[in-house]
Amino acid sequence: MTAPRKRDYSDAMPLSDEEKRLLAEMEAALAVDDPKLVSTLSGKVRTPKKNRMFAGIALFFTGIATLLGGLISQTVPVGIVGFVLALVGLVLVISNLAGKGEVGVKQSRPKQKPKWSATLEERWERRQQENE
Repeated sequence: MTAPRKRDYSDAMPLSDEEKRLLAEMEAALAVDDPKLVSTLSGKVRTPKKNRMFAGIALFFTGIATLLGGLISQTVPVGIVGFVLALVGLVLVISNLAGKGEVGVKQSRPKQKPKWSATLEERWERRQQENE
């Protein structure tokens, strides 16, 4: 049995500039309409899931309890298993928190400066205008 051949698109006709522009517009509209679908299809950003978060927290505390049980009973393998469980639970929680992010076209809203930096900038501009 032979492995399936990969398609070679090197001889395919390239897109024209108009087609590229239309494709970019359609992708942007899809990203605005359904960002969850875009993140699922692209595989770049994962949406956080509550079940995964709760499983990670439960696994972390189970691992800590097992680790303490291994320390109390002075059984090294039980302590190691508890450490590994706590570590896996912590990785689940952190990876779930790191999955939060914007997908697709970013909304164009002006960046707001913090109040103190805006005040300092205004003072600087006034000094520059007075010195001229």
